[in-house]
Amino acid sequence: MRPALLQLFCILTIALLLVDPAAARPKTPNIVLILVDDLGWSDLGAYGSEIPTPNLDSLAAAGLRFTQFHNHAKCFPSRAALLTGLYPQQVNRAERAYTPMTDAATIASSLKAAGYRTLMVGKHHGIENPISFGFDRYRGLRDGAANHFNPGPRARPGEPPPARKRVRTWCFDGDCTNTYQPPDPQFYSTDAYTDWAIEFLRETRSRQPIQPFLLYLAYQAPHDPLQAPAANVHKFAGQYRQGYASIARARYARMRATGLIDDSFALPAPTYRTWSTLSAAERREQTLRMQVYAAMIDRLDENIGRLVEFLQAGDLFDNTLILFMSDNGASAEWVLTGTPPREIGHTHPIGSVGRWASLGPDWAGVANTPYRFYKNYSHQGGVATPLIAHWPTGIKQPGRIVHEPGYFLDIHPTLLAVTGAVYTGGPAGATADLPGADLSPLLHKDVTIKRPQPIFQRWQHSRSVRDGRWKLVSHAEGKTAEAGTWALYDMQRDKTETRDLAAHHPAIVARLAGAYDRWHARFAKPATDAD
Repeated sequence: MRPALLQLFCILTIALLLVDPAAARPKTPNIVLILVDDLGWSDLGAYGSEIPTPNLDSLAAAGLRFTQFHNHAKCFPSRAALLTGLYPQQVNRAERAYTPMTDAATIASSLKAAGYRTLMVGKHHGIENPISFGFDRYRGLRDGAANHFNPGPRARPGEPPPARKRVRTWCFDGDCTNTYQPPDPQFYSTDAYTDWAIEFLRETRSRQPIQPFLLYLAYQAPHDPLQAPAANVHKFAGQYRQGYASIARARYARMRATGLIDDSFALPAPTYRTWSTLSAAERREQTLRMQVYAAMIDRLDENIGRLVEFLQAGDLFDNTLILFMSDNGASAEWVLTGTPPREIGHTHPIGSVGRWASLGPDWAGVANTPYRFYKNYSHQGGVATPLIAHWPTGIKQPGRIVHEPGYFLDIHPTLLAVTGAVYTGGPAGATADLPGADLSPLLHKDVTIKRPQPIFQRWQHSRSVRDGRWKLVSHAEGKTAEAGTWALYDMQRDKTETRDLAAHHPAIVARLAGAYDRWHARFAKPATDAD
């Protein structure tokens, strides 16, 4: 090309970009995966909650809400499945968090090979730096739960020692440390993760050539310790004095009124205590626990609003697929120490930097309304998560409620489909080794997703098999999962698992139990400890 023509071509190209910002955007969608920690199924306004979550509700109203989406009942197995699209048992992350994750091609490595800038912020819950899994940038908590106000090993001036279970490792790109001590007295994990995510996105937008991006934003909240800024806690003063049943019934009524659920979601018998049987002191304490928990969710929603505002201001919002989900159901676990067992820092107020307070089983049962049980169970209360999908240029008929079952295993093949990327864990373009399904057709209309095989779950004492309408599930507290007695549920008619049909359909039980035994025999192997 002659110099004069080349100069004219460059001038016209620059002018086009200045006139039409869309010309500068990647044609393939940006991806934002937002994963929260220990959120109950009914903890968002769009899913029936009294907790105001206007930013997430707005995404749901202009996108899709899933009622039958599933994680893996526990933090680190869920995260392994989400990242890889493989069962946790396939990547050595089924039993213990601190084992090396093996044979792990991730969504980051697949999208990076397709030209994506890959970013991760927040909780990983493993021993690896996510940089080794295909992320260009990573900043966050490499380990499990940590103090939200001060994850460091020492007290800051004017504060008590931070409540903590153990020393945690944080990574800042290639540098990892177990002595991270935020100097800012206003540090709060949810705020910091959003700040870092926006920083990474701002940097990505400034790079040339322009790349589409994957942002995996893994918040710690509302996982314990129950801690939130005072301004958010004050919003909910007195709101939970009426007790468990009142809140649960109101949530269920809102779900029915808004059309989120139908008659196939029966409200099971409550697992929480009768409020009037609690002493006045217990009621005050329980009220405060839920108040702080609600404040954590409120703060989450505020920060997601900040992220959305950044995407909108940068002309990125319309071509960004946002997926929001939780790694398991609300948690009934207590973190206790000493004799007699008490919460870490029990002399400090609930919600403060010095106290590791937990939600407990009563409020966890409310948070998972209408499902039964909690985190660590393969029943719906443990594995059902809200899923909100939002993508203005990619979702047709927004506002739909999707009842088609989906799983964390489906995220990797779905992202391959919507981005045109290929799976980096097998032959070019081959996804046959991924057990999940491509859910991208659901972005356009309600369809039935055909699965060539059942979906299996196993964590500690629980296990399940889901094949179409049928779910086989068991839980053996204190024993291995295989010691449990199978129960069978028709998930078309009984999505909350209230009627065990095992005695009525022995052939179905035998078929699904046999499928589980074969799957378990294939993948059950001792986890390999890290050096």
